[in-house]
Amino acid sequence: MFAFNQLRCFVAVAEERHFHRAAARLNMTQPPLSRQIQALEQQLGARLFWRDSRGVRPTPAGLAFLDEARRLLRLAEGAARRTRALAEGQAGELSIGFTAASGYAVLPRLVSLLRQRLPGVSLRLREAVSAEQLASLRAGQLDLGLVRPLQAQPGLAWTRLEREALLLALPAAHPLAARPAIPPGALQGEALVTYPPVEGRYLHELVTGFYRLAGVVPGPVQHVSQAHSILALVGAGLGLALVPRAVERLRPEGVALRPLAMEAPPAAELMLAWPAETENPAAEAALAVLRAAWPQLGDGPPPGAARA
Repeated sequence: MFAFNQLRCFVAVAEERHFHRAAARLNMTQPPLSRQIQALEQQLGARLFWRDSRGVRPTPAGLAFLDEARRLLRLAEGAARRTRALAEGQAGELSIGFTAASGYAVLPRLVSLLRQRLPGVSLRLREAVSAEQLASLRAGQLDLGLVRPLQAQPGLAWTRLEREALLLALPAAHPLAARPAIPPGALQGEALVTYPPVEGRYLHELVTGFYRLAGVVPGPVQHVSQAHSILALVGAGLGLALVPRAVERLRPEGVALRPLAMEAPPAAELMLAWPAETENPAAEAALAVLRAAWPQLGDGPPPGAARA
């Protein structure tokens, strides 16, 4: 069977119609070029060129083979480019998990950055709660995850990506909405709409911990999983809520958002998690891109480091 180097030699001679010019084009001398063409003709069992004093020209068999040779070279070169791109993380697929809240601000920025810097990588996004994402990361079903802090996860590396203060969401007509900032004591006895203890464990514990430390007892409590649903219930007058600042862009009409009047208000952390060992070069390339945009990623804990 012929070699790709023979095809390159054949195409050069066919296009230049001259052995000396073809040899110069290929950065080789004429004798080995002639031997490559003779070997190719022997392997194919067909004469590929007419040779005379004016040069060479393809035979009918040579003209027919020229199209096939060009096609094979294009396929080989394309396969080599794709292979290099995959090995360098410039092509392939990257699966990213995200929580609902991270989809409002951080995820769009992250996706835009990756599409700009790694245009050959296909992104596959999946919304899931943090615990589900971590299980998928360990199982190799996700490459990156935007998660809330949880306990140590063997085999995973993760570090803080963002930290955002919680804001108080309240009906725009509520008396407290007239204040620029709300003192914690003003929430005493007010109905609360907050995250559920299982599906939204991290934010649930953050909110309830704030109430406990502030010595505030809420009124009736409603549990809702998604931030947009929480804001809708606040707008309907069912209670107040503490939500991450990122949901500001979701604020419906009739809902006001106010900071808490305290020196260190509760803040929600968003982590980037990934397998400590990955066989996907696109994941390594994505982490390099993200470290440039979020320098704190380079300071993350070692795999399995505990997080409160």
